[in-house]
Amino acid sequence: MVRYPIFAGQFYIIPVIANGMKNSPFNLNIQNSDTDHRIVAALERVSQAFRIMLWNESKNLSLTPIQIQTLIFLQNHSEEKRTVTYLAREFNITKATVSDTIKTLHQKELITRQYQQEDTRSYTIHLSSKGNEIATKASLFTRELFAPIEKLNSPEKESFLLNLLEIIHHLQKAGIISLQRMCFTCVHYRPDHPKGNHFCDLLNMKLETRELRIDCPEHEEKPA
Repeated sequence: MVRYPIFAGQFYIIPVIANGMKNSPFNLNIQNSDTDHRIVAALERVSQAFRIMLWNESKNLSLTPIQIQTLIFLQNHSEEKRTVTYLAREFNITKATVSDTIKTLHQKELITRQYQQEDTRSYTIHLSSKGNEIATKASLFTRELFAPIEKLNSPEKESFLLNLLEIIHHLQKAGIISLQRMCFTCVHYRPDHPKGNHFCDLLNMKLETRELRIDCPEHEEKPA
C-alpha cells in the first residue's frame, strides 16, 4: 500500500498491484502527487509535439514522416552512414522498411543510388538537388521548440542538456534505443578525467557541458 497526500494533513491510500499498473505516469492520482511521474508525462507531451510537427511537415510535402527523417539524415551524415543497413539501425526499423522508403524516394527523384562494383546488391544513397532542397526545408519542422529554450539562461540550458543526455544514455543501455553517436557512448570520451568531468581523448581537451555532443561526426562506438 502507498499513501499519497491530498492536501496538508490528510492522505488517501492507493493499493499498488503486482504488475505496477498503479504506478503509471498517466494515472493522474499518481502523476499529480509525484514529480518524477510528472516529468515522464511531460516528456511524453514533448514527444507527441514532435510527432505532430513532423506529421504536419510530411503532409505539406506529400511525404511520410520516415521519408522526411531519411532525407534529413542523408543530408547531414557522411557517405558510410548512407546505406540501408545503417539507416535501419538509426531508425530502429527493418531493412525491408528502409528499402521501401528508398524505393519511393527514388521514384520521386529525391535520391540516387550508387551501387558497389564488388556487390551490385549494396549501394550508397545520395540526395538529388531536389531532395536536398526538400531536406533543407523539412529540417526546420522543430522551429517552434526554440522559443521556450531561448528563454533559458546559460546554466539552465547546460543543466537541461546534461539531463537529456543522461536520459538518452540510459535508454540506450536499457536497449530501448540502439545507435547513438553521443559523447557518452564514444571510445574517446573519458568521464571524471583529472582535467575535468568530461574529456575527449581525440581532441585532447576538456569539454564544457555546453560542448557535449548528441551526434558527433568523429564518434567511435565504445565496446559493449
